[in-house]
Amino acid sequence: MWQPMRAWCLLALMAGAPAAAQVGAGVQADAVSQQLVVARAAELYAERLAVLREGHALDVHGAVLERVRRVAGGLIAQARRDYPDSAAWAWELHVTTDEGQTADGMAGGKMLVGEAYLERLDITDAELAMLLAHEIAHAVLRHNLLEYQLALRLDPGWAPRPFLALEDAVENDRALIARLAPQGLAQEAEADREGLLLAWRAGWPAARLANYFKKLARASGQPYFDSATHPSPASRWAAARALAAGLGAPAGPPAGQK
Repeated sequence: MWQPMRAWCLLALMAGAPAAAQVGAGVQADAVSQQLVVARAAELYAERLAVLREGHALDVHGAVLERVRRVAGGLIAQARRDYPDSAAWAWELHVTTDEGQTADGMAGGKMLVGEAYLERLDITDAELAMLLAHEIAHAVLRHNLLEYQLALRLDPGWAPRPFLALEDAVENDRALIARLAPQGLAQEAEADREGLLLAWRAGWPAARLANYFKKLARASGQPYFDSATHPSPASRWAAARALAAGLGAPAGPPAGQK
């Protein structure tokens, strides 16, 4: 369940880097670069990991971390083939025992998965592959970048202000958040679709991938209602089933499957 960079606190840990130098400057929509967004994501991710590490909630159980990274490995390799610019990213994945964490994927291939979330859904390896592929899709499709660019087009008044102010607006300006919501819902649907296709190309059977959404719907208290950030779980399951039905058997067994 992807959350944009606004979900995590803002830190300037990369002072002096070319992208960081843009943070204090005004930005036009076409000047919000992928380089800047990736650098900011790395900052926020590092800060989040530091907090979890200090609280002894990061990578606590080696077997869980090994499993998640094993499944992710083949998906990341596929993403590097399908989206060549992602081959240069410093991909990183960690697991936390934070009860509130689901799964997040950020620009530049930074991912965080909640161990309790995996346990609550009793996720199989194929379903884990779908969850991870969804997050990978958000990253390779540059959803963070597109969100900031749309925010500047919708409200050009943010353009002369520092990028940090835009980040804060995307997090806290309710009017702007409401205007961004349709794009956010569309991005979730796109990440579902492209993530399933990516995982299928990586060797995972499509029907088993789609089963993740079945579990998501069954675990939801309101499976037929859209949330502010995601399409309804039932509609996501229906879309995944329909997509999977049109796909044949994968080319070979997936890397990372036991």
